[in-house]
Amino acid sequence: MSRIQKLPIDQWDPELRALTAADEATPLEQGMMRMMAHTPEMAKGMIAFSGALFRNRTLPRRLVELVRLRVAFHNQCRSCMAIRYKTAVEDGMTEGMVCSLEKPQEAEDLNAAEKAALRYAEISCIDHLSISEATFDDLRAYFSEAQIVELGMFIAFFIGFGRLSAAWDMIEELPPAFQDKAAPLVTPWGEEAILVRG
Repeated sequence: MSRIQKLPIDQWDPELRALTAADEATPLEQGMMRMMAHTPEMAKGMIAFSGALFRNRTLPRRLVELVRLRVAFHNQCRSCMAIRYKTAVEDGMTEGMVCSLEKPQEAEDLNAAEKAALRYAEISCIDHLSISEATFDDLRAYFSEAQIVELGMFIAFFIGFGRLSAAWDMIEELPPAFQDKAAPLVTPWGEEAILVRG
């Protein structure tokens, strides 16, 4: 059971409910918004921020999803690892690529730009103080300055909200492998995933 009470959608702020299309969403798609609905103005601000990230992105959706899933592994956010977004799949992301996230730098099905983005995401998760000029030189081989800023903002968003989601322990709607509390380490690769809108 989630550690924060989920607010039933009939008790949500009407504007928040409309912004999220909550009435048409599955409980899994409603996600952490069920908890954030306790603070509707803050929730609307988060929606505005995340909406701006995704609406104005220039990075391929597939790349953003691969980064999200690798960050989710480091966060051990089970709900983040269990879902796949349709827009990323439509942009060419496959479960084979997700399996490649176990050892992304050795993966044959990830391109050089994806590997560079994943290196940056990885170091941001586990040792952000070791990010150096060399890290950014590596990124500049594939991305513009604006895209590096965009990538950094996505990584920060995924790290922060993924850790919050992991702490809230929202696992009730997930496939069994992601609900197993006896499993000390869960991965997004090799497990049943759920395809969701977005």
